[in-house]
Amino acid sequence: MEKFTQHTGVGVPLRRSNVDTDQIIPAVYLKRVTRTGFEDALFAAWRGDPAFILNQDAYSSGTVLVAGPDFGTGSSREHAVWALKDYGFKVVLSARFADIFRGNSGKQGLLAAQLAQEDIELIWKILETRPGTEITVDLESRTVTCDDVVVPLHVDDYTRWRLMEGLDDIGLTMQHTDEIADFEARRESWRPATLPAKHLPPVEIKAARPVEVELGRRPA
Repeated sequence: MEKFTQHTGVGVPLRRSNVDTDQIIPAVYLKRVTRTGFEDALFAAWRGDPAFILNQDAYSSGTVLVAGPDFGTGSSREHAVWALKDYGFKVVLSARFADIFRGNSGKQGLLAAQLAQEDIELIWKILETRPGTEITVDLESRTVTCDDVVVPLHVDDYTRWRLMEGLDDIGLTMQHTDEIADFEARRESWRPATLPAKHLPPVEIKAARPVEVELGRRPA
């Protein structure tokens, strides 16, 4: 996962509240087995409307989505984050997020940052008055800058640290390779273990407890 410290990009005003994950990406697209290629599915039901914000040239290349409150409610599908990222969004700003959506976003490099609703309203007015205006989101200073307006953003310390360090769940795990190797070296061989991955050299799998089988006799 790439490190996120600061991002500047065109802001997209989405004046809709309670945008759930089925509106972000309809369930019909969840049949795909890959984690990429969902940009066509983002807001699919709304993009059929020529007046929808992403169909307007000034906003089509936007990377900072400024949404109404309660963004990302509904089911916990990770595809919602994948669709936003695949389209090109790096940041979503809102007054409130669904907890699971916010957690999924932070783990996958999409910043879901909270702003006061009055600040969201102010940024909406700027973006609608001057389409194509860029927004700078700075995690280090915890600020959002739009035109000459600078407002504070709110993100928990742990998510902020992960994003600034570029650590997804695998990255966090790899920070403990020495401890994992030490644990594996000391772990009793008879305890349950997973089979080796297919791309690794074959390893002989021995039974945890030898079993003697004789005709007419069941193992003890």
